[in-house]
Amino acid sequence: MKQSQRLSGISKFILVGLGVIIALLGLALAAGGVKLVSLGGSWYFLVGGLVMAVSGLLIARFKTAGAWLFTAFLVGTAIWAVSDAGLVFWPVFSRLFMFSAVGLAVTLVYPLLKRANGSVPGRGAYGIAAVLAIALAVAAGNMFVAHPTVAATGTGPGLTPVEPANAQKDWAHYGNTEGGSRFAALDQINRNNVDKLKVAWTYHTGDVAASDGNGAEDQLTPLQVNNKVFICTPHNNLIALDADTGKELWKNAINAKSKVWQRCRGMAYFDATKTIAQPSNSTIIEAKPAPAANCQRRLLTNTIDARLIAVDADTGEFCQGFGNNGQIDLKAGLGDVPDSYYQLSSAPLIAGTTVVVGGRVADNVQTDMPGGVIRGFDVITGAMRWAFDPGNPQDRNVPADGSTYVRSTPNSWAPMSYDPATNTVFLPMGSSSTDIYGVERSKLDHTYGASILALDATSGEERWGFQTVHNDLWDFDLPMQPSLIDFTKDGKTVPALVIGTKAGQIYVLDRATGKPLTKVEEVPVKAANIPNEPYSPTQPKSVGMPQIGAQHLTESDMWGATPYDQLLCRIDFKSMRYDGLYTAPGTDKSLSFPGSLGGMNWGSISTDPVHGFIFVNDMRLGLWIQMVASQNKAQAASGGEALNTGMGAVPLKGTPYAVNKNRFLSVAGIPCQAPPFGTLTAIDMKTQKVAWQVPVGTVEDTGPLGIRMHLPIKIGLPTLGGTLSTQGGLIFIAGTQDFYLRAFNSGNGEEVWKARLPVGSQGGPMTYVSPKTGKQYIVITAGGARQSTDRGDYVMAYALP
Repeated sequence: MKQSQRLSGISKFILVGLGVIIALLGLALAAGGVKLVSLGGSWYFLVGGLVMAVSGLLIARFKTAGAWLFTAFLVGTAIWAVSDAGLVFWPVFSRLFMFSAVGLAVTLVYPLLKRANGSVPGRGAYGIAAVLAIALAVAAGNMFVAHPTVAATGTGPGLTPVEPANAQKDWAHYGNTEGGSRFAALDQINRNNVDKLKVAWTYHTGDVAASDGNGAEDQLTPLQVNNKVFICTPHNNLIALDADTGKELWKNAINAKSKVWQRCRGMAYFDATKTIAQPSNSTIIEAKPAPAANCQRRLLTNTIDARLIAVDADTGEFCQGFGNNGQIDLKAGLGDVPDSYYQLSSAPLIAGTTVVVGGRVADNVQTDMPGGVIRGFDVITGAMRWAFDPGNPQDRNVPADGSTYVRSTPNSWAPMSYDPATNTVFLPMGSSSTDIYGVERSKLDHTYGASILALDATSGEERWGFQTVHNDLWDFDLPMQPSLIDFTKDGKTVPALVIGTKAGQIYVLDRATGKPLTKVEEVPVKAANIPNEPYSPTQPKSVGMPQIGAQHLTESDMWGATPYDQLLCRIDFKSMRYDGLYTAPGTDKSLSFPGSLGGMNWGSISTDPVHGFIFVNDMRLGLWIQMVASQNKAQAASGGEALNTGMGAVPLKGTPYAVNKNRFLSVAGIPCQAPPFGTLTAIDMKTQKVAWQVPVGTVEDTGPLGIRMHLPIKIGLPTLGGTLSTQGGLIFIAGTQDFYLRAFNSGNGEEVWKARLPVGSQGGPMTYVSPKTGKQYIVITAGGARQSTDRGDYVMAYALP
C-alpha cells in the first residue's frame, strides 16, 4: 500500500494545503529577501524564506522531514530575532508570533505525517503543541500590557499637600500660568480617589469639527475664571459656560471661515479691574485709557481668518473701545494674503497690558508669502504698540503707505510665554518660506529661523535669541509654548525656560540671557545635493537632557505587524538615504526621523514646580522626503501639505523644485519603526534623567489599514494634544488616537483611571475648583482624533461624586 493511501482524503487535503501555504509564504519571504540583500540588508529573510519554502514542499509531499525542517527554521528565527532586536517585547513579537502560529499548525499535523509514512504517531507532538499554544497565548496577553522601552532611573514626584494660600484660583491662561506651567496646585482629585471620577456635565458647541469638510479640528484648552468656563470652537465661536453645570451663559458666533486648517487652540483673558504691576526694568508707557463700560473683563481670541477679537467676558458682546467694533484686522501691513496663507493658530498672549500675537504662515506654498511679524497691541484700545518684523527688527512701527512688513520671514505660530517679573515675552519661532528650501534665505532669516526669541513686552525690543536648528530644512519649527521653571545650576536657583522640539530635543535656557543651562553640542552633519543650498556643517543637539523618540534608526529598528510588512519596511529603509537626525533633503529619497510632525508638538510640556519635574508627550513618525526638479518655477501650490499639513506632492512656487513627502509607514499603514509610537515621559529636572516613560494610547479605535481593532492593545500611539499635571499626583492626557481621557500616577507612570469619550480628542485637559461649590472639575473638549473620521462637538467635565 502506498504511503499516501494510509491517509483519508481530508488528511491529505490538510497536509497539501498547509504545505503549499508554507511554501508560498517562504517564497514571498525569500523574494523580498533577495531585494533586501541587494541593498546591503539582512540575509535572514532570503535564507529563512528558502528553508521555509522547502519545508512546505516536503510537508505537501507528506515527508516528516518537512516538519523537522520547519522546526529548525523556527529555532533559527528565534535566535536571529533575539540577536537582531534583543529581549524587547514588540520587536521580538513581530518576528516570532506569526511563524510560531504556523509552527503550532505544523506540530498538530505531525501525527498525520507520521501516519503517512507508516509510523505510529506518538503523543509527543501534542505536548509540544500545548507548549506552543501556551506561549502564543502568553504573547497575545502581553499585547495588552504596557511595555516601556526606556529604563527608569528614578521615581517621579511624591505627594505634597496643597497649602490653602497657594491653591489655584482660576485657569486664566492657555497654559494655566502666563509661563505655561500646565500645572494645577489642586489635590481634591488625587491618586487615591481618581478612580471615582464621573461625568459631571456635558455641553455641545454646535460646531462639529468636520462639518464643512475643510480640515477643521478641535484642539482647545478651555479657560476658567470665577464661575465661568470659556471655550472657542474650530470656527472661533466664543462661548461661556457655568462652571458647575455646563449651562450656556452666552455665545458669540464669530463663524470665522477659511478654505483649510480651521481650529482654535485657546483664548486670552484680561481683567481691567485688577492692577497690573509694572516691572522695574520695563519701558514706561502712558497710562492706559479706561476700558469701555461693557468690557471691564474681556476675552480675546485670534481667528483663522486673521482677526484679533475682544468680547465682554460677562456678556459676550464685542468690546466697543477695542479696535473697530471689538476687532482688529491682522492682515494689515502684510501685503497680498490669499485665504489660508496666513492664519492665527494659537492663543493670543496677555503680557501685562499688551496682547501679543504671532501668526501661522502656510508651509511650502511659494517663496513669496506674508511675513511672520509679531505684534503687540494695547489690550484696552487695540492700538498697536509695536511690531517685531524678523526681516527688519529695528523698525517696530506700522509700515509706511505702499510698504509691507518684510515678506516670507520666520513666523511664530505656536503659543508664547510671558515672565511678569522681567516683562519678557518668549517666542517659539518657525522657519521662513519655503520651509525646506533655504537657498533664497536672508541673513536675518538664518538668524531668527527655528529659534527661541525673547522680546520686551512693552516695546518689542529684542533681548536675546537662541537657535535650535541652523538653516532649517526639515520644518523643525519650534512647536510649543516655552514653560518657565526654576532650575538648579551649580547649587543656585536660576529662572529658566524649558521647551521641546519636533526633533525630540529638550532645551533648558537661562531666562535672562538665553544661554543653555544644560549641555548643548554642535554635532557635524552631512549635506545633500541641492545646488547653492547653504548647508550648515553642524547642528545643535541638547545632549544634557534626554532625547525623546529621537534615536538613530537602524535596519533592526524596522517593524511590522507581521514579518512581511517588516520586510517591506526594511527594504524601504535601505532604499533611502539616512544619516540620522539631520538627514538633509535632496533629489534622492531621504528619511527624516523624527519627521516634522514630531517628536514633540504644540501640546506643550506640563510641569511640577513643587517637586521639580516636567512631563513630555510625543509622537514618533518618520517622514520620507524627495526634492523633485521642476522646470515651471511659476507653478501654483495645489493644496496638500502647503496649506493643510497633509502629505503628498507639493509644488514650491518660485523655486526650481517641488517636494514629495509622506509618513514613513508600512503597507498596513503602521509606522515602520518599532513601537511605541507615542509615549508619556517624566523627567527629573534635578538630575536631568528620565524618571519613567510609558507608552500611551491603544489601537482600540484604529489599526492596520485603518481598520479598528476594538482591542485595548497598549502599543503607544502618536499623541497630539497636551497634558495636565496636578498636585494631586496625577497627569491627565486625552490626545491619543483612541477615545479616552486618562490619568497617570505621576510618581511611577501607572495608568490609574480612564474614561471613554464619545469621540477622540486633540484637546488639552484643564482643571479648576468652582468658587461656588468648592468642587474640583477636570474639563476636556472632544472633537475627534487626528486619524479618525469620527467627529463631535463635546465639552465634558468630570468630578468626584
